[in-house]
Amino acid sequence: MVAGNEAQLPANMAAILFDAPGGPEVLGIGTVPLPRLRPDDVLIKVAYAGVNRPDCLQRAGAYPPPPGASPLLGLEVSGEVVAVGNEVPREMIGQFVAALTPGGGYAEYCAAHWQHCLPVPERMPLSQAAALPETLFTVWHNLFERGLARDGESVLIHGGTSGIGTTAIMLAKAFGLEVIVTCGDTAKCAAATRIGADLAINYREQDFVEAVLAHTGGKGVNVVLDMVSGDYVARNLKCLAEDGRHVTIAVLGGAKAELSMAMVMTRRLTLTGSTLRPRSDSFKAALADEIADNAWPLFCDGELSPVMDMTFPLAQAAAAHARMEAGEHIGKIVLEVGGG
Repeated sequence: MVAGNEAQLPANMAAILFDAPGGPEVLGIGTVPLPRLRPDDVLIKVAYAGVNRPDCLQRAGAYPPPPGASPLLGLEVSGEVVAVGNEVPREMIGQFVAALTPGGGYAEYCAAHWQHCLPVPERMPLSQAAALPETLFTVWHNLFERGLARDGESVLIHGGTSGIGTTAIMLAKAFGLEVIVTCGDTAKCAAATRIGADLAINYREQDFVEAVLAHTGGKGVNVVLDMVSGDYVARNLKCLAEDGRHVTIAVLGGAKAELSMAMVMTRRLTLTGSTLRPRSDSFKAALADEIADNAWPLFCDGELSPVMDMTFPLAQAAAAHARMEAGEHIGKIVLEVGGG
């Protein structure tokens, strides 16, 4: 390991820990050793860490980290690179980055693969930078690579005011798509419309299938980005146009679905989906390159910026999880670790 000033690196750091799975209340702050770097890792002095639904699932015991990953929560961070592994360009020391991590973000220091980092320009607040990697990687891969969304098409996005939903709205509009979203109340529908959605459907008051078909003149949408699954899948397929693509990114409504394969055949539908965390380092590096070329410049230039909900101190991670699980948030929740 090569450090910017190795003598100043502490042996231990503060981190959010939990002894056993449970509700948000199991989270507490403790002390652990600094991460050990692999040859292709950087060590980041964390300024902010993003809070994501998979963090809540891991805390509840439903989403264990992949082999070799940090057992600590946290899939995205921003901060300064203070040390690098032996195979990392030395000039990364001192750079401010936003990084996708397989775990470990809820801590004062976090290790990440150097090719999973995106450079943070001076004009971008580090709080916003921490809110981008997990949702940006997820949306780019699933909407544009797996869902093959392209200019002039339409997409239905469930959970329109979640971190994923708000990012998907902005990216879809930036690349010329018509956007329909579902939300759970009138205020969230209004927020989604302000962010850029062409139509926001309150699913508690309106059948989203009927609303989508009415809006599209019976044609349906080209892509559905679904984080609900369960009994939504059969309804989603009714929303799809011929040759439509259904992309599953989470199963918050249940992992099993019953659907008509005859509809899949006759309308030539494609069902796909993915999980990001267990994918290989090389896959994530290639995805980071795609994002750096196509989407990251929109955020660096200020054309787009993440929708921010609330910022909590690291020690209040339990309150951040409680807010996310209550569904009160609009946009991204972040933890302030070192600030900046």
